[in-house]
Amino acid sequence: MLCLAVLKPIATKNLTDDASGFHSALRSWFIQNGKDYPWRRTHDPYAILVSEVMLQQTRLAVVLGKGYYERFMEIFPDLETLASSSEDELLRVWEGLGYYRRARMLHATARAVVEQHAGVFPIEEKELLALPGIGRYTVGALRSFAFDLPTPLVDGNVMRVFARLFNDSTPVDSSEGIKKNWQRAEILLDQKHPRLYNSAFMELGQTFCKVGLPDCLSCPVAAFCQSSDPQSLPVKVGKVVITQLEELSIFARQESKVLLAMEQGTRRRGLWRLPERTSEEILSADLLYEATYAITRYRVAMRVHVANEKTARLGEQWVEETELESFPMSAPYRKALRHLLA
Repeated sequence: MLCLAVLKPIATKNLTDDASGFHSALRSWFIQNGKDYPWRRTHDPYAILVSEVMLQQTRLAVVLGKGYYERFMEIFPDLETLASSSEDELLRVWEGLGYYRRARMLHATARAVVEQHAGVFPIEEKELLALPGIGRYTVGALRSFAFDLPTPLVDGNVMRVFARLFNDSTPVDSSEGIKKNWQRAEILLDQKHPRLYNSAFMELGQTFCKVGLPDCLSCPVAAFCQSSDPQSLPVKVGKVVITQLEELSIFARQESKVLLAMEQGTRRRGLWRLPERTSEEILSADLLYEATYAITRYRVAMRVHVANEKTARLGEQWVEETELESFPMSAPYRKALRHLLA
């Protein structure tokens, strides 16, 4: 197999000794070349929080390219609107982004700010951390991006850039690696331009210092990078083991109605799906639809079979076809249902 080598300039500057030079180089590049995202045009902590929650486990191309962020902000333009909405309405708007726990925590955060802070986001770290769903990273994002206050933040992009800048093979997902990176983020923070600096640092990891083969020749801070083999960094403790799962469902139709079931468990609480059946129950039923999808550390094989049942079981409901789109549903089942109805 052919291995591509990274062409990388030799480091000529010391990041620890010349932090201001690093800040200046990063800032100059970002001012000229930084991406124009909707949440970068505002200092509204609510709009920034929505973007951060969406981007936690969803690619930027999906959040923006498929219009999820803009659509969400149109329907829930402020804290009060989101706080007063029902969970069903929220999940329906969130549909397709997955990881629905994020939506529920965002909902809880909005309600807490409205009820406990009269609808005004607190600025102090302690008060922000007391809000549901707000962790150390989100505190850094809100304080720096919304209020332009010097607060460190560390995400996957930041960890990767630090590992290469310092030529550090400490696993970034180990307790030692996490501690190191937060210390570096605090020490190297641009105290005068925190919003600009944190935005630039994260974008550096999304563009030049990306996963795999970095573009070191174009990197605006390559002179500060100590790594001799950047594509080998960062190091992680271990790879996630993928578990194979199977989901067997039925498609039951009765005149103008379709049988749906409420999702079980906490991961998709509040969502609907096609009713699940055991392999024995659908043994002789024809296969109508099959697909695979991935979620966290699972790869799921979905199969939908013909149903002869005319009676809904506990937790199942006959729904008029004209109302199906109003029932919140995970993306794999929405796709399956639309295919079957077509």
